[in-house]
Amino acid sequence: MSAEVPTPQPEKPPARSRVVRSNRRQVLLFAALTVILTVATVWGGRIWLRNSETLIFAVGDGNGVEARFAARLAAVLNNTNSRLRLKIVPSGDSTKALAEFDRRQADLAVLRTDTKVPPRARALAILEHDVLLLISPGSKKIKSLADLKKRKIAVLADGDNSAAFVRNLLEISDSSDAASRVQMAPPDSTLDKLFASGGYGAVIAIAHASTIVKDKRFEQYAKRGGFTLNAIDESKALARRNPGISEETLATGVLSSSPALPDDDLDTIGLQWLLVTQSRMSSTTAGDLARTIYENKAELALEDGFASRIEPADTDKDAFVVAHPGAAEYINDETKSFMDRYSDLLYLGAAALSVIGSIFAGIYTKVTRIAPEKASELATAILDIGERMEHATSQDALDALQDELEAILRGAVIGLRDGTISSDGLDTFKLGYEFVRDEIAMRRESLKRRAGHDDNVVIVKTAQSA
Repeated sequence: MSAEVPTPQPEKPPARSRVVRSNRRQVLLFAALTVILTVATVWGGRIWLRNSETLIFAVGDGNGVEARFAARLAAVLNNTNSRLRLKIVPSGDSTKALAEFDRRQADLAVLRTDTKVPPRARALAILEHDVLLLISPGSKKIKSLADLKKRKIAVLADGDNSAAFVRNLLEISDSSDAASRVQMAPPDSTLDKLFASGGYGAVIAIAHASTIVKDKRFEQYAKRGGFTLNAIDESKALARRNPGISEETLATGVLSSSPALPDDDLDTIGLQWLLVTQSRMSSTTAGDLARTIYENKAELALEDGFASRIEPADTDKDAFVVAHPGAAEYINDETKSFMDRYSDLLYLGAAALSVIGSIFAGIYTKVTRIAPEKASELATAILDIGERMEHATSQDALDALQDELEAILRGAVIGLRDGTISSDGLDTFKLGYEFVRDEIAMRRESLKRRAGHDDNVVIVKTAQSA
């Protein structure tokens, strides 16, 4: 009958090795958790800093250019995942919309520079230019504004305030016949109808610069040769006298290419459509809104051309409507460095990393880490060897004790190297080791003498008697 060979059991790793591996795993775990929580904190802080904000946009007619532009802007903000949202509030007409803005019931509004500008309005962008076209019947030219004042004028424009603008421009007093001399043209009027009646000596058309380029009616009028487009030579003087007025130039052929209308660059005047916000709006919000507008111009343009050439607001301090500081900061410094753009997140990340790292270091040190054994605690095992030396009556027993003592010393050296044993009480350990080592040597000599002289052997003191 064959004897079964016992299967050797796998040796268990020393306790000290298990401690080292456990501590290393904990260090890696805490390091990973520190990074994960830091990233989560920074991301949460970014979301908190970029929390959603709803802005009220006051517009006039619900179907007018202001309302349609506001709707486009709201869609762009939503599509670009901006933190900003718009609430569009129709007010009936532009005057009422600006009144709500002036009463701080709205954050955004659109105004034309011939209107009364609310004192707290700050510009974000120039949405559109309106140009003034001075037209006379047939080949009759208008030589000056003084000549224009003598004529009955029809104003082709959207909104009744355009007639008031022309009266102020020509400095026509509010006399009884002022309204009859400068009248708004009837709806759906054309140049042919206005001049055919014989009652008007001039027509002033105020239209969006982006719209008249697409209007084919001027080309049809030019082919019939039924009117003359006049320059306003006093445009510079008018712009200096009226800050809301801008100098404009109509390029050759901009209204009609064949025949060319005008046949040469023509000086005239114009007005600007501004997107304005409250001066109290934060620079961050204004900057975010300005960046969205300037980076998405194509999506903001309306079908008829309005807002198809959005321009930066005038950042000069003497501008007619001062630019909002947040918009001015973006306009003047579009290319920010990485540090400028993300410095807040980096500072937040560094602070979060410091705090979270300190917390985990404290947890690791005080709670979860397997603390290293103090060197002084090993002295107890050494003294125990000294006590057992009393019962050692042979050289073999002393050799076993000697091996055990050396094993403790070897373990202490390894433990000090890998961190499982601290240096606390190292002097006590050293003193105990040297004491027991010397006693083993003395006991060994004593046994040798006893083996040779049994009657004269003097037993040395053991660690226990010591």
